[in-house]
Amino acid sequence: MSLTYLHTMVRVRDIEQSKAFYCDLLGLEETRRIENEGGRFTLVFLSPPGQDNAAVELTYNWDGDDALPDDSRNFGHLAYRVGNIYEVCQRMLDGGVTVNRPPRDGHMAFVRSPDNVSVELLQEGEALAPAEPWASMPNTGSW
Repeated sequence: MSLTYLHTMVRVRDIEQSKAFYCDLLGLEETRRIENEGGRFTLVFLSPPGQDNAAVELTYNWDGDDALPDDSRNFGHLAYRVGNIYEVCQRMLDGGVTVNRPPRDGHMAFVRSPDNVSVELLQEGEALAPAEPWASMPNTGSW
């Protein structure tokens, strides 16, 4: 049997706001875009640099999407390994994103996209030494 991973799809309300989160703050890159006038939707594929086989597909329906829930927890989460979890979390904070589960352990954090998709961040290699403000930062909301 042949099996190939293609992508994970998340519906979004605003392409530019979502790209700001996934590209500017998280560090993904747009690798492909499909504008379908007949179906009235846009698909934007984002991947970590050099990892085109690990795509997230942002799906934007031009006429809105009644099926888009207020809480995407039924989806689960996306997960990314990062070089320095403290730097990524600081970039998220600086970009106006709440760090729902701070990296108190120097290893794991959770944030949410503009469309409420939970994103897990995991430190590459060994956990970083506990550091402030993360070590004493409480959880906020759910992840």
